[in-house]
Amino acid sequence: MLQEALGQVAAGNRTALKTVYDLTSGKLYAVVVRIMRDRERAEDVLQDVYLKVWDRAGRYDPEKASVITWLCTIARNTAIDALRSDARVPAPMRDDAMPEPTDTDPLPDTLLCRQQDNEKLRRCMDELKEDQRRSIRLAFFDGLTHSELSERLEVPLGTLKSWIRRGLNGLKACLGA
Repeated sequence: MLQEALGQVAAGNRTALKTVYDLTSGKLYAVVVRIMRDRERAEDVLQDVYLKVWDRAGRYDPEKASVITWLCTIARNTAIDALRSDARVPAPMRDDAMPEPTDTDPLPDTLLCRQQDNEKLRRCMDELKEDQRRSIRLAFFDGLTHSELSERLEVPLGTLKSWIRRGLNGLKACLGA
């Protein structure tokens, strides 16, 4: 449903953007507020995130990541950019000054770090028990709620939450976080 809505956003459908927002804003807000540590500023940044989603929806590649992973990456990068921007003291701009380039593609070293992080995460995920791994993938990468997962996997909600908690603890230990 989310991937279909993002495809419609890429085609310029504003109603689909509302659907994407309704399905993901809670999770993306959590990502942004964790980085910003300021709820009011995080709300502003979240608006910027969805503006970027509107502009970049056509760039989404399902071969590279799930929709929620792609959206979380945009949210994370936008929040980090906002922190950097907030930390800078703006200098007065001269009339003849050139505007900053708007290239938002990550630098090669950033891509390499992400690739290494992804490989480590993949190895750590493979070490988890199957029920933990599946629950975490569905919750964090596919964006399903605990209730939706409980229904889909046909297990009690408490069991599902235990699987996710134990899986996250295992990932934390494996990743050394």
